Amino acid sequence: MRMRHRPNLAPRMEKCSTVWVTEPKELRGSWREEFPGYEALWLEIGCGKGRFTADTAEANGDILLLAVEKSADAMIKGMELVCDRGIENVRFMDIDALALRELFAPDEINRIFLNFSDPWPKSRDAKHRLTAPGFLRSYADVLPEGGEIHFKTDNRPLFDWSLEQFASEGWEIRELSNDLHANGAVGIMTDYEAKFHAQGIAINRLVAVKNGNTKSGKDGVPPRLYDSALSDARGREQKP
Repeated sequence: MRMRHRPNLAPRMEKCSTVWVTEPKELRGSWREEFPGYEALWLEIGCGKGRFTADTAEANGDILLLAVEKSADAMIKGMELVCDRGIENVRFMDIDALALRELFAPDEINRIFLNFSDPWPKSRDAKHRLTAPGFLRSYADVLPEGGEIHFKTDNRPLFDWSLEQFASEGWEIRELSNDLHANGAVGIMTDYEAKFHAQGIAINRLVAVKNGNTKSGKDGVPPRLYDSALSDARGREQKP
């Protein structure tokens, strides 16, 4: 679906310039020097309208949360939310996650959030999933050993497929759940998550931890993906 162009986008983004990093590649390897005083750097890939971004940063004032969203039309809502609430420990970047290695040096990020990413259900598009081997190796390149990926989705087929990719790429899996909110709301929700939870749709979650066996860019080209079509979480089959 084409993102609707938001009116007056440029002036709205300029108004939020204090939380907008316009040239993030220039900060590779020096994020901590540019933004001193924080205990850790967390990265959210695909921040959308920013509910999770704002709430997470507000609850963790000792960390700097870096929010990546390739669509500025979507990101502006999160920027405005953060500015309206006076949250200072967030920075936004309108850039594609494919550029991750150009943004961050090895070991520079402590934690990555992947929340309700596009499942790209067709087999030919599997490489675009944010839990595909190519992306997992780029995350391993910027995380230190012990660094974490926090992954949530309502799409059970995507979750199961992602579990296979994490395992084959050598990540340690912790805190796995196929119904995160079964006994009541847990943690900070995204807008999508709150909507799905209200509809009674189960939320899948895991934490993947980088260890000595985790594959990274130095391990070469990731394997090609075959027969990777997904069925939708609510039962509609997707053909490759």
